Amino acid sequence: MSAARAPRFASVDALRGWAVAAMLLVNYPGDWSHVYAPLRHSQWNGCTPTDLVFPLFLFLVGVSTALAMHGLADDPALRRQALAKAWLRASRLALLGLALHALAMWAYDKPHFRPWGVLQRIGLCFGAAASAQLYLRPRGQWLAIAVLLLGYWALLATTGGTLPLDNVVSRVDAWMLGPRVYEFDAASGRGHDPEGLLSTLPAIATTLLGMRAGMLLRERDGRGLLPAGLAALAIGAAWALLLPWNKNLWTPSYAVWSAGWASLLLAACHALFDRRGWRPFGRSMGINAIVAYAGSWAMACVLERSGLFAAAYRGLLQPLLAPICGDEAASLAFAICFVGFWWVLAWGMARRGWRVVI
Repeated sequence: MSAARAPRFASVDALRGWAVAAMLLVNYPGDWSHVYAPLRHSQWNGCTPTDLVFPLFLFLVGVSTALAMHGLADDPALRRQALAKAWLRASRLALLGLALHALAMWAYDKPHFRPWGVLQRIGLCFGAAASAQLYLRPRGQWLAIAVLLLGYWALLATTGGTLPLDNVVSRVDAWMLGPRVYEFDAASGRGHDPEGLLSTLPAIATTLLGMRAGMLLRERDGRGLLPAGLAALAIGAAWALLLPWNKNLWTPSYAVWSAGWASLLLAACHALFDRRGWRPFGRSMGINAIVAYAGSWAMACVLERSGLFAAAYRGLLQPLLAPICGDEAASLAFAICFVGFWWVLAWGMARRGWRVVI
């Protein structure tokens, strides 16, 4: 027995490309002191457009997992083989994330190595989603989503809520890793990591919600994505009255709210690119998403260490654009140029048929 070949949806690739482009846009401004508010993360509670980018990517990880692994669970041998391959890939993603953090230590003269990170979380979420796709039926997947979100809500509610640094999520990260977390106060011993251990649990739920959306895409040609997205937005908004949106803690209300937006974006892209045949602008970036993310990180580290990053901005774009458009516009222009470089590079790779699977 063999699984049917997974269909390739241009909408998924294109939307993934835009998600990665948005990651680069918000990660590499010319000057962090001059960034437009929508391109910043919320300081704590709340949700800006930038806060929706990472959950969108994880949602699409779930969509792709459902599309690629559909039918493999029916054959025990294929299922075991697929599970081993999935966790091997998850491990490679995590190791790549660790390597990039080591590079950042060198580039930015960081005193401590940070183990948690974006690629590490992507790897864990992908491995968990693949396991759920292979070993759980739809009802079991929905049960897993409910347990993760409601259990995490109960954990936060019974241990002090979402106060910065005083919540259980931050305390566990600081206890485990001390100064190796993203933010650490040596005087108090408190710290926080936005990609830490406990907050990965609701992030897995985000990926599983994407997996259920992927099945709507495959089995129902996307019918149901729009009402599911609207329902998720309503639930996320209502839940925020009890527990605020918070990307740093990946609160359940934030997980559902962001999944709602992701579902609506996927529905729109599916209608335009898959059904109407519009050119899937951004697909090249989506096909080699991890290459663009990791490559841009490495490039930024080299430019920072050599001093070329600041020289390019302060010696060229800032004096040229800031007097005319303002410092925020100049900083954004630098980020757009940075994204543009990787956009063109990904387009060239796609033209040559190069697809790198990490």
